[in-house]
Order: sequence, then C-alpha cells, then structure tokens
Amino acid sequence: MDTRKLGADGPEVSALGLGAMGMSDLYGPADEAESIATIHAAIDAGITLIDTGDFYGSGHNEMLIRDALRQRDRDDVVISVKFGGRRSPDGAFQPAPPETDPVAVKDRLAYTLRRLGTDHVDIYRPTRLNADVPIEDTVGAIAGMVEAGYVRHIGLSEVGAATLRRAAAVHPISDLQIEYSLLSRGIEAEILPTARELGIGITAYGVLSRGLLSGHWTPDRALTGTDFRGHVPRFQGENLTTNLALVDALRTVADSIGATVAQVAIAWVASRGTDVVPLVGARRRDRLQESLAAADLVLSDDDRAAIEAAVPAGAVAGERYPEQQMAVLDSETARS
Repeated sequence: MDTRKLGADGPEVSALGLGAMGMSDLYGPADEAESIATIHAAIDAGITLIDTGDFYGSGHNEMLIRDALRQRDRDDVVISVKFGGRRSPDGAFQPAPPETDPVAVKDRLAYTLRRLGTDHVDIYRPTRLNADVPIEDTVGAIAGMVEAGYVRHIGLSEVGAATLRRAAAVHPISDLQIEYSLLSRGIEAEILPTARELGIGITAYGVLSRGLLSGHWTPDRALTGTDFRGHVPRFQGENLTTNLALVDALRTVADSIGATVAQVAIAWVASRGTDVVPLVGARRRDRLQESLAAADLVLSDDDRAAIEAAVPAGAVAGERYPEQQMAVLDSETARS
C-alpha cells in the first residue's frame, strides 16, 4: 500500500488507516476473534496506522490491539490513541468535560501503555477540547511525555482553526483527527486550510458516515440498544430517507466507475490531498477487503465531479452528533 506523511513533523503511515473503535464499542456487539483476525488482515495488507481511544470499551479496545499485536512487530505499526473520555461502570459516557489537564495526561498515558503492552504511543491526542483547560497546558504536558520517550508525536481531535494555531505554537502537531466525508465537509472552509498552512495532516474518521455511505444500510435496519447511531440525527426518520436517497445517487456513479459505494466514498476522501489519511472502521474481514480496494481506486476529475453532483456539499439531513455533543465540539462551535 502507498504511504502518506502525517504533517510536516509526523510519521509516515499507510494511505488508509484502521479505526478500531467499533470492535469494542458503540456499534453493537462485535466478535473478538473476528476483530483480531481483521487487525491481522489489515496489517498483512499494508495498513500501518491503527487508531484507538483509551475509553473505547473502557480500555477493552487497547487490550484487544495488544492481543492482536502479540505475534507482530510493534515497530511496524503506528498506534494513535485518544484520551480523556469519561465512562461510568455501566458503559455510559459521563457528561463531565474530558480529562485533559497535565496530571490526567500522565495518569491516563500510564494506563494506556500498560493495556497496550508497549513502552510508547506513536500519536497521543486529547479526544476533545476541555474549555476549562488551556490547550497549551494539555499540549505542553504531552510534549513532556515526548521528551521522556513515552510518546512519539502529538495529535489533536475535533478542534477548530484557532485552537490548532494555539497548540502548534507550543509543539509541532502531527495531525488533526476529524470527521470528513461526502456528508461531512465542514472542515473545508477554515480548518483544512489552517492545518495545511501549519503543516498538520488530517486523519479523517467517519469516511463512511458511520455506515450511511457503506452502501449496505437499509431503512428498516434495527439498531441494538448499545448502538449509538440510534441517537444520531442522520439515522432518524425523514433524515434517513433523505440521506439514503443521496446514497442511491452515489451508487449510480459507483456502478459507472465499476466500484462499490463504500469504495467511492473512501477514495473521494483520499483524493482530497496527500495530507489526508482516511480511517476505515471495518470490524470484519469482508468489510475490510472491500475498503482496501479503495486504496487502488484512482478518481478522474470527471469522476469527482459526478460524485460531488450526486452528493452535493451541505445536502445531508441532520447533524453528525446529537445536539448536546455538537454543542461541545470546538470544531463546530468555532465555526458558528
């Protein structure tokens, strides 16, 4: 697989990364053996970037990755970890702001290193901005962990352009992890240009809009109580009807190219620049294989024009998170 560099000072990684969240959390039950087999298949196919969070499954996801890497060379994989999300014993997310103060940086990193079974994290990033903790304090604390050898690079997640500038003034930032897809193009106005000005790469999550752009979603699909998409506006009522109509239009374009809807959606994000690395959230090997083919799909100018005509910017119905979560996203409130 081709590689891309995450920012001016970040690591070189595969052109596609693997997002492991769904193997432990939020998308309903997952099969652990199949998850590990999927991680192995991803590595065998050339994927070197694996993304996780210390709160995914309340630590389960990190331990799953540890188990998957037991028979692999740790140095062949770039592990990206988000930290700070708070959970309750029943798995619910707590409403309190994320833990991103300097003391929490060291504390949570210590547990992450133990769960992953490693002596360093390749990219460490706060999951969200805590308005009560200056980003300079958070980045400065992680920079101390870089100096100590426990972290290789510093990343950010879901922050706006102003926060990017403040963070980059403290320490080089390798990449901004943020939702970017045909249905979520808000970063293009200010955040993406700012990241490029500062030499910060983009790791794009939600490239299939949590399954909407997979080509496999049906309007009558039942969601389990542990699947958070049951609370996401884009999956509700008339919003879902509107959004699946966009998917049908995209399917027509995909058929003309000889690809699947998912492959076209992933390839479109990858085509936005060599500084953009899409994260695919496959939980099974068959879905992974479909996504991997997107890395070899080269879109012409005409292809991209047809794709964007099928799914115009701003055509999506519904926000990408429930209202309460949207209200605390620095990447969104900074644009409002």
